[in-house]
Amino acid sequence: MLATGRRLWARARRARRWEEVSSSIDGFYAVKKHKTSKAWMHEHVTDHYVRRAKAEGWRSRAAFKLMEIAEKDGLLRPGMVVVDLGAAPGGWSQVAAERVGSGGRVLALDLLEMPPVAGVEFIQGDFREDAVLRGLTLRLGGPPVDLVISDMAPNISGIAVSDQARAMHLAELALEFAAGHLRPGGNFLVKTFQGEGFDAFRRAMAAVFGKVAVRKPKSSRDRSSEVYLLGLGRRPQLQEG
Repeated sequence: MLATGRRLWARARRARRWEEVSSSIDGFYAVKKHKTSKAWMHEHVTDHYVRRAKAEGWRSRAAFKLMEIAEKDGLLRPGMVVVDLGAAPGGWSQVAAERVGSGGRVLALDLLEMPPVAGVEFIQGDFREDAVLRGLTLRLGGPPVDLVISDMAPNISGIAVSDQARAMHLAELALEFAAGHLRPGGNFLVKTFQGEGFDAFRRAMAAVFGKVAVRKPKSSRDRSSEVYLLGLGRRPQLQEG
């Protein structure tokens, strides 16, 4: 395994242990979470991008986030091989499949079931499990990947430190996958949240990619700490062998 991958995997394992410990106190926040969920639902159903996604046939408002970033940075082109991590309900996969066309390939993975998307190969499984990762790698076969996109996010507990650790755990696993599967020069887009571990993760990305940029799409809610990190140009010296 790549040295970078080993370091990231160790950090991810630590984050996962923290996830297991923190889950024992989530129940204290159940009432607060219920109230917050009601407010979120009201905002969601009245949201401009939610209504637009429904009108235009996109599975989620997140489709507009990928469209904006892809257009700004030229991420999606016909014939590309794309892996979409945390794909359900399928908004990003829809955008990717439309942009790469019939000559490209989109492979999507999620723990949740996802109804079929035209032009997308779907694997259901937990990205944190080694067996699922091996299955994804075997399914890929053929040419190396041009682009890895990850909109993965943990279930939010309302406990900031726990939620941040969970989010960084997923981002680190996505980076390890990208480092090991992207072709030299390939790109990586990942959801992150500003907070503990963000700067260290950005430095880890800089060791893998020639350029790392922060993107905050217009369709990302202003109050959210959500940002996307974009790694451009996977460094060729990372190639195994």
